[in-house]
Amino acid sequence: MAPTAGLGFKPEHFAPALSCPADGLWFEVHAENYMIAGGPRLAMLETLRSGHPLSIHGVGLSLAADADPDPQSLAALRTVVERFRPFVVSEHLAWSSWGGAHFPDLLPFPRNRESLLRLVRNVDIAQQVLGRRLLIENPSAYLPLAHEMSEAEFLARLVQRTDCGLLVDVNNAYVSACNLGGDAGAYLAALPAEAIGEIHLAGHSPDAGVPSGGLLIDTHAAPVCDVVWQLYADLLARIGPRPTLIERDDNLPAFDVLLEEREHAAALLAAAAPGAGEVYAVAC
Repeated sequence: MAPTAGLGFKPEHFAPALSCPADGLWFEVHAENYMIAGGPRLAMLETLRSGHPLSIHGVGLSLAADADPDPQSLAALRTVVERFRPFVVSEHLAWSSWGGAHFPDLLPFPRNRESLLRLVRNVDIAQQVLGRRLLIENPSAYLPLAHEMSEAEFLARLVQRTDCGLLVDVNNAYVSACNLGGDAGAYLAALPAEAIGEIHLAGHSPDAGVPSGGLLIDTHAAPVCDVVWQLYADLLARIGPRPTLIERDDNLPAFDVLLEEREHAAALLAAAAPGAGEVYAVAC
């Protein structure tokens, strides 16, 4: 089946999501919200899965920490993956826990040989336990660190050594380029095309805590901006269609509003398909 566009699933959208007949619609959920033994949340996702494919997106493995992944977290993720059988499983190029402490952020690290070896080990451990290929997501960046290699080079080496894939967040690439300087288009063009298994599109917001402005935060609280849409179209022109998610986690609008963004992504995917004719969109 040709790659299609999906939406991040929110329980308040359960009824319209379940009944929406848009062709190829799929949903992504954060694994940690479903690491429970039972209850209405799991039942809701089971029902949704009966009509739409799922993608599982983890936020808690802390793969870039200087420690092995927590066995209990990995086991819980495996349970979710085995129960819901997603077509994609993904995590982040970041760390979020250390010494038993867990932080509510996806934190950065210096990209050097030592951190690459640690990521290789942790991704290998995770993929072996899950029995699945992981897609690793590029982060958004907010402060400069002393790196030995570019992020694109780091990700390419990680892919080569682990056979993991990439989840390319176009908004993260744009936010990072705006905050630290750089060319988001050149960054995206440097990523290994064959490794890209999913794309994320989201919105960002100016940091209200910086009076002078200039710092963008990957809030997932706004529509996808025009520049990110263009970067996405350029990426598709280079690599071809890939499953694409519209993310919205705050300032959540009505389901139909999100579906309009999803339709725009679907149209760009259709236009990028080999032998594509006129652009089209699907709607409920």
